[in-house]
Amino acid sequence: MELREEKRDLFSVPEDYYLAHCISADFAMGKGIVVEFNRRFDMKNKLKAHYPDYLDQWQKEKKSSGCVLAGRVFNLITKERYFQKPTYETMRGALECMKALCAQKDIRRIAMPVIGCGLDRLEWEKVSAVIRDVFAGTDVEILVCKQ
Repeated sequence: MELREEKRDLFSVPEDYYLAHCISADFAMGKGIVVEFNRRFDMKNKLKAHYPDYLDQWQKEKKSSGCVLAGRVFNLITKERYFQKPTYETMRGALECMKALCAQKDIRRIAMPVIGCGLDRLEWEKVSAVIRDVFAGTDVEILVCKQ
């Protein structure tokens, strides 16, 4: 596992990187970097089209985190509703789900912003430690793009 931080635009990484960001299970996508993911990849419409009952299923199964891969974008689901805040536990759960998808699909390169630390107000030192712990022993390279 390699975790690298660079000052660069997330959307300028080469096409062989999968991108990752955090969203809520209601697919609201109204603020923060998700707005740009939605603009570039029509993410909200893709997710709602492929997973129309996702929130209902989430609530029924009493989930606290998850991950949905749409194209080359990992949507890390760290909370039920857009106005809630994630925890380090829900972040860990979403990252574990992403790790499983990486193993299943042989994905080895991921680029992401400083996840969970903008509007969601988690601390990057703690989030990066969770990422390192979850992906320890894998061949996955994670590039964190800081603006």
